[in-house]
Amino acid sequence: MIILATCCLSLLIVSMDATIVNVALPAIRGELHASVSQLQWVIDIYTLVLASLLLLSGAAADRFGRRRTFQVGLAVFAAGSLMCSLAPTIQVLIGARMFQAIGGSMLNPVAMSIITQAFPGRRERARAVGVWGAVVGISMALGPMLGGLLIDTIGWRSVFWVNLPVCAAAIALTAVFVPESRSAVVRTLDPIGQLLGIIAMAALVYGLIEGPDMGWSSARTLGIFAVALVAAVAFIRFEARHHDPFIDLRFFRSVPFSSATVIAVVAFAGYGAFLFIMSLYLQEVRGLSAIGTGLLYLPLAGATLVCSPLSGRLVGRFGIAPSLITAGSITVVAGLLLTSLGTATPLVLVAVMTGVFGIGFGLVNAPITTAAVSGMPVDRAGAASAVASTSRQVGVSLGVALCGSVVGAAMGGHLAAGFAGSTHPLWWMVAGFGVVIVGLGALSRSAWARRSTESIAHLLTEPENVPAMAGGARNVD
Repeated sequence: MIILATCCLSLLIVSMDATIVNVALPAIRGELHASVSQLQWVIDIYTLVLASLLLLSGAAADRFGRRRTFQVGLAVFAAGSLMCSLAPTIQVLIGARMFQAIGGSMLNPVAMSIITQAFPGRRERARAVGVWGAVVGISMALGPMLGGLLIDTIGWRSVFWVNLPVCAAAIALTAVFVPESRSAVVRTLDPIGQLLGIIAMAALVYGLIEGPDMGWSSARTLGIFAVALVAAVAFIRFEARHHDPFIDLRFFRSVPFSSATVIAVVAFAGYGAFLFIMSLYLQEVRGLSAIGTGLLYLPLAGATLVCSPLSGRLVGRFGIAPSLITAGSITVVAGLLLTSLGTATPLVLVAVMTGVFGIGFGLVNAPITTAAVSGMPVDRAGAASAVASTSRQVGVSLGVALCGSVVGAAMGGHLAAGFAGSTHPLWWMVAGFGVVIVGLGALSRSAWARRSTESIAHLLTEPENVPAMAGGARNVD
């Protein structure tokens, strides 16, 4: 149990980081004189780096040792948090957030691998994963309130200080209680595929964030999007030919897996956009304190805390389709409610909107992972789940990037009374995301979806005599 608690400490700080930093954005904007696009980078540089390195960190842990990688990740995350708290300018803060994300990429996926090794029994592992999921809800509930309290009493820099004692405790506990482990089969690294994927994602997000300032039709903006397109095409072509790719493109022949990837992107894009816009709206338009903003995030946290485990049980009993269709439908309702958001909307109604959004978001998370690994061979389930996790971070990055693209000029300078109205197209987009989730949820139960998964199962199963590494060697510890 001490191993589980140690691993959950990393999840606690990484999960809290999302809501705490979003609540701190207006304070950061005021002290460091940051533009809204720079605030977007404070969030997006973290999620971009995290998404880019999750799979690489998992492979490094399998190769060099999970305990060692986990401790390095904790140390880097702590150092990055300290750098964030000391940042004298917004540019330094963005750079520190990038460094923090490098450490963050070594935490949750590696911690889950440690848990898998520590709890080999199916029932024990299920309980451990249940505790893991509960920590996500607890951190979401704790994050806004703790962040609001720290911001209003000490200042925004203190939201990064809370990571330091947690990281120190986790490093010490890991050294004492967590045994070292490595994967019996170590796959080759794929630096070219990794680099092409990073370039494609970074260029796309950069174009979406900076496009409004540079001009959508400017040569610079069009060139950035062209780089994203060329890198994406090169990534697909290279990965399709690589013997041990960064992402196995054959996964996407499975309709449930492809659906899960798209659902993860759109669901978390809505989540990222919601947190970013609502933090600015509540504090800069409605004049709430950081604590008040934290209170209005509690319906979101509470709904997620209740609905996430409930969704997991529903998936186990009825399959993924009912949960996805319900989650998508509620997301549509939340988006439509938010289109009525104005400068004088009663805060009770805002809290209701937040809660409804939280119900939809809470219900969608469990079926994403289940759909991603459904029908996959056992030895590929971890890789499929890792792609789903990466898709979540990509979704958050895109959601925050879309905020400036959709809301536009209303996000510049001091947020004016027209800001609330300018967010309505974004909420219509969130409703559209819900429609996508409903459609893909219904598709996942079709005979075509089942056949697509069955047709690739044999392709993804490695024969015993086929080496997993280049050069014909299988690395066994």
